[in-house]
Amino acid sequence: MSALTVDGLHKSGGDREPLVAVTAYDYTFARLADEAGVDILLVGDSLGMVVQGEATTLPVTLDHMVYHTRCVSRGRSRALVVADLPFRAYKASPAQALDSAARLMAEGGCEMVKLEGGRAMVETVAFLQERDIPVMGHLGLTPQSVHQLGGYRVQGRSPDRAAALVEEALDLERAGARALVLEAVPRDLARRVTESVGIPVIGIGAGPDCDGQVLVLQDVLGLFEGFQPRFAKRYMDGAGAVRDALGGFCREVRSGAFPADEHSFE
Repeated sequence: MSALTVDGLHKSGGDREPLVAVTAYDYTFARLADEAGVDILLVGDSLGMVVQGEATTLPVTLDHMVYHTRCVSRGRSRALVVADLPFRAYKASPAQALDSAARLMAEGGCEMVKLEGGRAMVETVAFLQERDIPVMGHLGLTPQSVHQLGGYRVQGRSPDRAAALVEEALDLERAGARALVLEAVPRDLARRVTESVGIPVIGIGAGPDCDGQVLVLQDVLGLFEGFQPRFAKRYMDGAGAVRDALGGFCREVRSGAFPADEHSFE
């Protein structure tokens, strides 16, 4: 299977299968996800919650993102690597966004950056696109706006807000965004957005009618036992498997069963 490029991002339908994306934060899991056939590795600022133990994504810094993006980039052979621009790294001005995005690409090795926001980010998206920085937008529930939104709530329920969200998606596309993440919106609205734009829409809590799906890796593997969104599905009990393995290690060390002769040097 050949490597996915920015130009290879596509709408689903016909002979085009939906895009598959997961978040990744380190070399080991990036390599495993890549080998499993994942199309997009998203180095999300969600690392603030599932890796660093923070309550929100807001404390994540650009240095954190550069470090984790570099780790993920080393672990992939064919997946497209997309990195989040963190809260304090792009909202002040398009020039700030360019400096931050350039670091994520040059030092982190990603091919695309993702930023949150609609109409307020149109100028920034156009500024980056004109300077050879591919951009993925993010609409709906935008976690960096959690306090402004009043919590992690489904967005676009009212007719006015739904219509505005469709227009924001079109605005981002016109500005040069190459793809869009749509988070926590009603299924019908997600379908409207997906049908309205010519760029791929990747859903998370947006129903099955998008051009692809993304989930947080720790949710997929059942490793994160904190808050679990309704839209997340666990494909294994990772936390239980890890506890069992570490419990076995503890028991064998304490009983003297490990290390045995085969684990020792003469």
